Amino acid sequence: MDPFALRRLGRTSLELPRLGLGGASLGNIFNTIPETQADATLDAAWDAGVRFYDTSPWYGRGLSEHRIGRGLFLRSPGEAIVSSKVGRVLFAPDDVAAFEASERSWPNGLKFQHRHDYSYAGVMRSYEDSLQRLRRNRVDVLVIHDLDLANLGSEELVRQHLDALDAGGGMRALEELKAAGLIKAIGAGVNRMGTIPRFLERFELDFFLVALPYTLAEQPVLDAEFPLCQARGVGVIIGGVFASGILATGPVPGARYNYAIANEEQLARVGRMQAVCEGHGVPLAAAALQFTLHHPLVASVIPGAFHPDHPRRNVESMRVEIPADLWGELKHEGLLRRDAPTPQT
Repeated sequence: MDPFALRRLGRTSLELPRLGLGGASLGNIFNTIPETQADATLDAAWDAGVRFYDTSPWYGRGLSEHRIGRGLFLRSPGEAIVSSKVGRVLFAPDDVAAFEASERSWPNGLKFQHRHDYSYAGVMRSYEDSLQRLRRNRVDVLVIHDLDLANLGSEELVRQHLDALDAGGGMRALEELKAAGLIKAIGAGVNRMGTIPRFLERFELDFFLVALPYTLAEQPVLDAEFPLCQARGVGVIIGGVFASGILATGPVPGARYNYAIANEEQLARVGRMQAVCEGHGVPLAAAALQFTLHHPLVASVIPGAFHPDHPRRNVESMRVEIPADLWGELKHEGLLRRDAPTPQT
């Protein structure tokens, strides 16, 4: 599979390469990445041909945007397609010592607090701050970030922030940016089931950035949520394609599955997947990357990277020839849904 063949995102005019780079790891999501290693990782990604970069103010509380901004500024920024996110505004803490003592979200992230703000003013503030951190006067894509129960903690807060996005003008801000040609697509992030229909009840979106519910390990969005997107002409970008790591590392001790340490059942199931893949001479990571791209809604996958080897391996994995029989065996063994789109034998 050509990693850099272009696909149109939903009904927009924006075409994305099949393979991009997700920026959460460059914000120190699970461990601290030295600046030299972050720079080397971005250099390796660019040299391997990666031109689509996704980030967020939340990743490292601004650190990921700074790193990606620096890396692209030193290259050819006009060649890159950049996506960032809205919904959180960063600000300096009043008491830095107290903040440092209590903050555990991002190991060695930048020393900024945040507030959720999906209003018109909040979206515009987030967008303008991102431009400066990214050293750009444009981004191509903006994603409404983490507007769900898992991140906000209560249904009441979810309703309040949806209202801010709606009546409070946050969506209007995004639409104005798009109408002015300052962005090309508007999306929303999805970590949990139920987010897609809730957004589509109230908003016209171009795409969803789906982080967990569509990977080689699980595909619950096939039941109703992807069909809803298909009916509305809404595209999909896949984040978290390795289910937080286990589909890249295999079932090693300490492997992460959907942000948590994998349990014995998850390790065993992924071990069976890995055995099927290896029986066909295919690395598990290659199957995980390519699987999601067989769905017609999916324009791009954006695996993270925190070491220079990672983007190089991702490009190599995309180029692995995968026999159709591999998908058939995964389905026969009950490791993959029979209705999951895959090449036929």
